[in-house]
Amino acid sequence: MATVCYQLDTRREKKDGTYPIKLYIRHKSRILISTDFCATPRTWTGTEYSKEAKSYKAKNVAIRNLINRVEILIVMLDNNQKLKSMSDAALKDYISKSIKNESTCKTFVTYLDEFIETKTKGNTIELYKATKNKILAYDPVCTFETITKKWLESFNKWLKDTGMKTNSISIHLRNIRAVFNYAIDNEETELYPFRKFAIEKEETRKRSLRPEQLATLRDFNGEEYQKEYQDIFMLMFYLIGINAIDLFNLKQIVDGRIEYKREKTGKLYSIKVEPEAMEIINRYKGNRFLLNTLETNDYNYRKYMAAMNRGLQKLGNFERKGLGGKKIRDILFPGITSYWARHTWATIAHKIEISKDVISLALGHEFGCKTTGIYIDYDLEQIDKANRKVIDYINSLK
Repeated sequence: MATVCYQLDTRREKKDGTYPIKLYIRHKSRILISTDFCATPRTWTGTEYSKEAKSYKAKNVAIRNLINRVEILIVMLDNNQKLKSMSDAALKDYISKSIKNESTCKTFVTYLDEFIETKTKGNTIELYKATKNKILAYDPVCTFETITKKWLESFNKWLKDTGMKTNSISIHLRNIRAVFNYAIDNEETELYPFRKFAIEKEETRKRSLRPEQLATLRDFNGEEYQKEYQDIFMLMFYLIGINAIDLFNLKQIVDGRIEYKREKTGKLYSIKVEPEAMEIINRYKGNRFLLNTLETNDYNYRKYMAAMNRGLQKLGNFERKGLGGKKIRDILFPGITSYWARHTWATIAHKIEISKDVISLALGHEFGCKTTGIYIDYDLEQIDKANRKVIDYINSLK
């Protein structure tokens, strides 16, 4: 069977002083195929880039992926009993087209693009596009055939080496798995490398405030700009942990309630607006929207939320030190984000013995299994009573 390796072609120097790295395939005779890689004798060891090459680790990952891809193509041709009958010219043409992503086979990224087209939610599309960019950086010509358990392990390690956290890596791996499931459902492949590959998950740290901490956040007399962020956090809490994008897209209150479909899940919510929430809404009343938050921030909710999270994370007493008067802070809530409002509501509800079923109802979760949910009367009154009880408990903490 044909063998593959790399060769630094020093016959012709490029303008930048480097030489092209070519695939050297031994079939019936010697075949040289151009690649996008180049090096100098000093930065090339004969099989890979030396440490003197810029970004040598990433480049070595790329060249290993390419040679693996070519070897798999050759094995597939051999298994299909096509390799022996192919001339050197035909094999060179086939492999050249494949590594240039022309016409021999669809790459995984092609299917990923098709899968993205089926999505409608902006955040979901962005997550899959982020995964696409990672794959393009790691192995742009990978296919269902080349994405094996070993490939997933290598991809996982490569992401870790870039400094990415375990749970962020798991998002990319789950996205890849979703594309495999999509392709299997559409009879595009029968391959499934995740049968023997476990996606790691790291337990997340605490993301809620104790009742006393929430009361402190509500009442703390911080810097002037932080007051709005404290109010918006409390409003999210009073509205049972509503997400930022859903809160800022609200346009009206109907019969004392806000009604919306959650952006993340499409689930319908109806929440009674308690007086504590109404007081904050009136303070930040908008024109086009219920709140003026988007209107005063170029309709960029992400930018606002980033500023809000930074502001909340700086809450605490401070003193100025040094010639420049740098603020030295005694931070109250390290790492807090707006999403803590949802976790905090659920944690406090559980603390004051509201049933798990009612908490699940309020948060829009399924009951154990979907079948059980069919027989449950989704009584808004239970949720209203639970929220009032949670707010009254916090009001008692002065």
